[in-house]
Amino acid sequence: MVESPIWRPDERAGLRLRSLYHRHGYLPYRMSKFEPYDLYVRNKNFLVSEKILTFTDTDGRLMALKPDVTLSIVKNAQPPAGALEKVYYSEYVYRTSPASVGYREIMQTGLECIGSLDLAATGEVLALAAESLAQLGGGEYLLDLGHMGLVSSLLEGLAGDTAASLLAELGRKNTGAIRQLCAQSGVAHSLADRLCRLAQLYGLPAQVLPELEGLAQGAQGRAALEELEGLCAVLEQLGLLEGLRLDFSIVNDMRYYNGIIFRGYLPGLASGVLAGGRYDNLLHRMGKAGGAVGFAVYLDQLERLEDGGAYDVDVLLLYGPGDSPAAVAGRAGGLLAQGKSVRTEREAPQGLRWRELIRFGEGE
Repeated sequence: MVESPIWRPDERAGLRLRSLYHRHGYLPYRMSKFEPYDLYVRNKNFLVSEKILTFTDTDGRLMALKPDVTLSIVKNAQPPAGALEKVYYSEYVYRTSPASVGYREIMQTGLECIGSLDLAATGEVLALAAESLAQLGGGEYLLDLGHMGLVSSLLEGLAGDTAASLLAELGRKNTGAIRQLCAQSGVAHSLADRLCRLAQLYGLPAQVLPELEGLAQGAQGRAALEELEGLCAVLEQLGLLEGLRLDFSIVNDMRYYNGIIFRGYLPGLASGVLAGGRYDNLLHRMGKAGGAVGFAVYLDQLERLEDGGAYDVDVLLLYGPGDSPAAVAGRAGGLLAQGKSVRTEREAPQGLRWRELIRFGEGE
């Protein structure tokens, strides 16, 4: 695969990731830039940002510039009975960002696996998430893995508001608030202790899995623990266990997510660059059977990691009014033949960033 040096970081990364997913048998998914607004408004809590950019179509329908790809894929998914539908995508989404004002066009690449899921299929998706991060980070990354089934087993039977509040504090690792909420809601001390312990757990699977033996509660909790053990075995077999950490502060809306949930991080970036999980509940809300798991990579963040992104051109070649145009062209051609990018100018343009400055003096 040949990558052009003029491609942006997100374009180069997107090409590598699409090639990775294609090699594993995932098929490309294409969608329109916009969808009917009601698809998103019915599932606002599933979206990263609830703010949606809308417009009225010529037929009077309220449309939305897509803030998410997964909802469209699920809406159109038709996996054969007992089989899987595996797709990957590279699409622009339109959403607000906490770091900027207004809406942004963000390149997002990812994959979805929908249908008759088993441990092998789920393990493949998690492994592809790890491999995606390894490619983007030059082998250095962290993939944090949690499980909503384990969390749900502890919150089962609690009032909806209490469960939602405890889930939010679990996500913040706020053990003080967890204990206070439990005391106010009459939750047993033993359950408060379990939730606080779960919030504090973080580390390599070999360290964390034994701790979970005493926290997994009921059939749902034990099933979640068994799945985590199986997934860790899959990643160990593939040599991907070193970058994996178990973290149960990774939580999301239980109306949509019901199984594993994960976040991916690269050195040099404060926020996660990958997010995914199992969302059978979304599938069922949309009237479809089976399971669904997938992830998205937010490629817009990668420009901060690119060393080459600090420069617009390798060489700025400055020439004077007395210099021979043919000689300047010859000097620029020699630099280009060395594989360098070259910009010729009489004066340095304001704001241009270069690695090397060469002044073509008179008579040279």
